[in-house]
Amino acid sequence: MGQPITVTEKPTAMPGVVRFETNRNLTGMGHERYRGAEDAVGGRPVDELARQLFGHGGVDGVHVYSNVITVDLAKGATGAGLADVIHELFIHYRPGVLPPTDEELLGGAVPSA
Repeated sequence: MGQPITVTEKPTAMPGVVRFETNRNLTGMGHERYRGAEDAVGGRPVDELARQLFGHGGVDGVHVYSNVITVDLAKGATGAGLADVIHELFIHYRPGVLPPTDEELLGGAVPSA
């Protein structure tokens, strides 16, 4: 099922930039910068987060260091909904979506007892 991430939006002095702090370290001690969706390749959680933020729309750039996510907004965009994208990063099964059955996972073969 996964666990939701606690997300706190923090003010910045720069217009068009929003910052979020989470209760999860996403990069270790490294910095990750994404200047566009095409930079968000790979299978790490931080890569998936960048893809989802760009997919939300209104995002020109993403920088992640440890548990701090800084988002450069597109001109005229707001940060509305971005905290929700981050919050749900590790939630695998949404309401109304059932997890796969054993049969589905095993390709129709059910183990004998």
